[in-house]
Amino acid sequence: MNRNHHLIGLTSAFGIGMLVAVQSRINGELGSLLGDGIPAALISFGTGLVVLLVLTALVPGVRRGLANVWRQIRTPMRGYGGLRWWQCLGGVAGAFLVATQSITVSIIGVAVFLVAGVAGQAISSLVVDRLGFGPAGPQPLTTLRIVGAAIALLAVGLAVSEQLSHPGGLLLAILPALGGVGTAVQQAINGRVARTASTDAYGAVAAGVVNFLVGFLALLLVFAVDLAFRGAPRQLPSEPWLYLGGMCGVIFISAAAAVVRVVGVFVLGLGTIAGQLIASLFIDIFVPVADKPITAPVVVGTLLALVAVVVAGVPNLRRS
Repeated sequence: MNRNHHLIGLTSAFGIGMLVAVQSRINGELGSLLGDGIPAALISFGTGLVVLLVLTALVPGVRRGLANVWRQIRTPMRGYGGLRWWQCLGGVAGAFLVATQSITVSIIGVAVFLVAGVAGQAISSLVVDRLGFGPAGPQPLTTLRIVGAAIALLAVGLAVSEQLSHPGGLLLAILPALGGVGTAVQQAINGRVARTASTDAYGAVAAGVVNFLVGFLALLLVFAVDLAFRGAPRQLPSEPWLYLGGMCGVIFISAAAAVVRVVGVFVLGLGTIAGQLIASLFIDIFVPVADKPITAPVVVGTLLALVAVVVAGVPNLRRS
């Protein structure tokens, strides 16, 4: 793969990360207006699923990819390369992440949300790669990756330092950290599903369909319980932009499954996280959450998290 392809892939990954930050802002605002993050997450996944189902109906290649996935689940291959039913559950992790966006962003801000998520993803990716959950198989631990994960943890400590006097806000920061842990698993699982579906771009879209379908069903179950205990949410807001979170998810989930074939799992994570961190700063500076302005510790923590990603990704970039 030549250098131009890697540069295009890394740039695409950066754009994917920016979309994640935008989705966090949209879903956080929607959850705040509804007074409940669960229905906001359900709306986000539901709108994304509708878009993907329309694509499935219109594009035969996506239907063939989904048929390949279904055949593999029913009669899985033995040994490495097979697909089991539980390897199609990446959407559960995605549903949890979107739910945490809707619950926490309006309180702790986009930047703190993403820094905490980056730390969880950095730690989880070490384990996921070592165990070989992704399509590339087991990956060895390296000193730089471990150092990068440690710096990411320090970055979170700085970003949430001002929350220490507000235990409620500090506890909320734990949710995106857990969401980041699930993100690493989700990326690995979706990569396997995309490879099983097809070797072309249709496989990435098919993986997105599986991801959104599983996530929507999981959120529907949670919403039923939430409805029984908390009652109905507030009236739906009229602003159209609040319903674009699902479209953002469709683009970055499908694009990530395609870009990973160009730059690899870890470099994809490098560009995606960089895009998230930079975009989150701009969002919190120019479109801040109410009563949650950007602060110096959040800026320093965000930049330090970006350093952590670069440190951990240097060996992979050199090999690329």
